[in-house]
Amino acid sequence: MSHLSSKHFHDEQAAYDYVEARVWPHGATCPKCGERERVSKMGGKSTRIGAYKCYKCRVPFTVKIGTVFESSHVPMHIWLQAIYLLCGSKKGISSNQLHRTLGVTLKTAWFMSHRIREAMRTDGSFDFGSGGGVVEADETFIGKDPKMMRYYPKGQKIGIRQKMKVLALIDRDTGRAKTTVIDHLGQRDIAPILRENIAKEARLSTDEASYYRKVGLEFAEHMTVNHSAEEYARGEAHVNSLEGFFSIFKRGMKGVYQHCGKKHLHRYAAEFEFRYNNRIANGVDDRERADRALMGIIGKRLTYETAGA
Repeated sequence: MSHLSSKHFHDEQAAYDYVEARVWPHGATCPKCGERERVSKMGGKSTRIGAYKCYKCRVPFTVKIGTVFESSHVPMHIWLQAIYLLCGSKKGISSNQLHRTLGVTLKTAWFMSHRIREAMRTDGSFDFGSGGGVVEADETFIGKDPKMMRYYPKGQKIGIRQKMKVLALIDRDTGRAKTTVIDHLGQRDIAPILRENIAKEARLSTDEASYYRKVGLEFAEHMTVNHSAEEYARGEAHVNSLEGFFSIFKRGMKGVYQHCGKKHLHRYAAEFEFRYNNRIANGVDDRERADRALMGIIGKRLTYETAGA
């Protein structure tokens, strides 16, 4: 990755300058009181890099405060390397690989990965199909859902009921995806997600599953394909875009990450969603993708305890 030769990936002061320019586009801002005028950089040989002081509330601070970097002792330039590597790897990068590449402990690499995934997570709802375009909806299954394994008959093959479930939407016009981890395959779980993220004027495209039928009537059109009859496309009716997304997601989850507990699945799904929405086909290269992930660090504090280690 040629961009890793940039100065902010190797020099700590340059790394802080790089982050500050993006997090504080209007100058250093006190995270406690919001003051910008009466703020100055702290000097002296013993002062840590990136330290400022607010002379309104008398509080010292750095750009890490109020971000996923807060309370981390990992150097900023190492954080930027990790973000770039995670954003530039199509199927993800394992904690073991980050541990070896960055020279941090395996525990630190694992925690850094989850903090970066938290930065990649998109808050709020989407407005897919707002121009009357086609929106695909489908679900995929992966691993084992611990809560549902009590329904597993011993000696029989695990079915979709016992697997973890991810519902995804794709807006064909914008090429953007939205993922949500769900507990059950039913209208009660799926319909609210569709209503929240799809515009009423959109044309919905799904498979023949019964839980899409009633909510499908709420949109301009509901097209279906019958996968059980080996029908995979009929004109604009198909979920092939989602099949492509799920293919990348599963190759990464099985080939790179190999195992994921349900309590972490939403962050892994957010990671693949982020890279898909910020891919080359949407005009976003590796550097821009890393910068967009960096902008997501603000206000997303994640401790080792809340990460669910």
